[in-house]
Amino acid sequence: MFIFGLGYVASRLATLLRERGWDVAGTGRAGTCRFNDTARVRQSLANATHILSAVPPDRSNGGDPVMLNYGALLRGKASTATWLGYLSSTGVYGDTGGAWVDEASPTAGAAGSARVLCDSDWLAQGARVFRLSGIYGPGRSAVDRVRSGKAHRIDLPGQVFSRVHVDDIVTAVLAAIDKGAPPGPYNITDDLPTSQNAVIEEACRLLGVEPPPLRKLDDADLSPMARGFYAQNRRVANGRAKRVLRWLPRYPTYAEGLRAVLSASGAGSAAGTDLALSATAIPASASNPPVTASGVQR
Repeated sequence: MFIFGLGYVASRLATLLRERGWDVAGTGRAGTCRFNDTARVRQSLANATHILSAVPPDRSNGGDPVMLNYGALLRGKASTATWLGYLSSTGVYGDTGGAWVDEASPTAGAAGSARVLCDSDWLAQGARVFRLSGIYGPGRSAVDRVRSGKAHRIDLPGQVFSRVHVDDIVTAVLAAIDKGAPPGPYNITDDLPTSQNAVIEEACRLLGVEPPPLRKLDDADLSPMARGFYAQNRRVANGRAKRVLRWLPRYPTYAEGLRAVLSASGAGSAAGTDLALSATAIPASASNPPVTASGVQR
């Protein structure tokens, strides 16, 4: 496999593939070659049976760096039996006011955005496009933000998000490979969309500290990127991934995921909190939609 962008998510995938005996090459922080080493990248692509891109749109021009630099070669590979994959975002659905979305939902809510255009381009090339909700895991979680003093609770009633543990992304991509999943979009997310406040409060409970004060968005001194996070409100359904990939998230809610993060850090609660699942009451916030946005149970 050749992977563009061996970063937080893709590096974990590469590790598991190598443990299975795969030859994995790629670009990025943990890569085997530089992205702009055209000759070496082209040679690696020519030899690859599987190609995955984890490279986001370019912030300066909105284009897809992989398609801009290697698109012609990828289009040629797409006409063969080469497996193509792309890590996209559920941000393509835009703000739905808290309504459920699935893969049949329009992306018009974010029409014209760089992410939507890149997502569409990879779909047109016959890729398996994994639309990821908010990614968290060791080193990048509410637990880490609480510990660092950077956690916020924002007063936005009715605001909900979907999220996914990094290891569940890896198992979803592996399932798509193992099961020979057809090209198309797959929402990779957990089973319980919920407010960010609930996640922060659970992290605080696990660490045995008081939650940060509830603040208005304009008073929270957030970065533009962080403010953008709160500008969208949607629930993301994962039924297609479960059905087609026969995948189930190991961490179906933030509670299991945060416990795993805490366990991976080698530390328990400062107040001796029991880390058993039964210790937390998960809110019943419509974790399983009776009908998805397309009107079909997925």
